[in-house]
Amino acid sequence: MNLTPLIQSFVLHFGEMGSHWGINRTVGQMYALLFVSEKPLNADEMAEALGFSRSNISMGLKELVSWRLVKLQHLPGDRREYYSTPDDVWVIFQTLAEERKKREVDPTLTMLRGALLETPSNDADKHAQARMAQMHDLIDLTTSWFSDIQRLDVETLQKLMKLGAQVQKFLELKQKLPAFLGGSESNSDKE
Repeated sequence: MNLTPLIQSFVLHFGEMGSHWGINRTVGQMYALLFVSEKPLNADEMAEALGFSRSNISMGLKELVSWRLVKLQHLPGDRREYYSTPDDVWVIFQTLAEERKKREVDPTLTMLRGALLETPSNDADKHAQARMAQMHDLIDLTTSWFSDIQRLDVETLQKLMKLGAQVQKFLELKQKLPAFLGGSESNSDKE
């Protein structure tokens, strides 16, 4: 299987970017190849296209399966396993975000919760614990917001993302509106 210059450029770039995202170059290139492929590929086809050993491909596929970023399937009359990515890029984005949360954010929150339960023994520990509480609260708020966002359907999520900074303008207007109308904000509006 020969890669066109366009596909090869994408695959190579994705491999380089993978190292910045916490995956190795091989896995990044494998994912890029599967993402742009017109049909599901088996391990031998990927090894040939990328010039990697079959064992590297097998290890990379295990990692991609564990991240839930590729689908394993079988084709009628063929005993080999074929792999593909989800068709919807939003599903890929949500899966990747969920997995990163599970692998990176949740353990950090667990550690911080444990640290906040400790009784500080000196001023340095009190200061450190106060800083950890700030970090915990920020991560917890972000995680709660992310959970709310994850429940949105794709169409609503796209609309929300396209609003961008317009949301800030709306919130500023909402704060100014009661004063403009000559009233005062209720307690629920101040939260």
